[in-house]
Amino acid sequence: MDKRLIWSPEAVEDLEAIAEFIGRDSVFYANAVVSKVLAVSRSLPEAPLIGRIVPELDDDQIRERFVYSYRLIYRVADNEILVAAIIHGKRLIEGVVERFE
Repeated sequence: MDKRLIWSPEAVEDLEAIAEFIGRDSVFYANAVVSKVLAVSRSLPEAPLIGRIVPELDDDQIRERFVYSYRLIYRVADNEILVAAIIHGKRLIEGVVERFE
């Protein structure tokens, strides 16, 4: 049975901010990035452990998938997967850590 996929409010805000930022230059590419992030997130319940362990956190339940230059960071629990953040690959993760506490 697949796990239930949940998005944190912060992750939703992250994705909206990314779309707005990219959309300043290209609505087409903003839509492409958002569509790809959503597609990758929808695939998580099928194989949640396919993402790599976030190296900065070293917790086997907190994983990430890369979508273009963004990190989709999520936590795997017994019955659910929580998408906690979508951050640029060059951004430090410190501001995201408290989303898992």
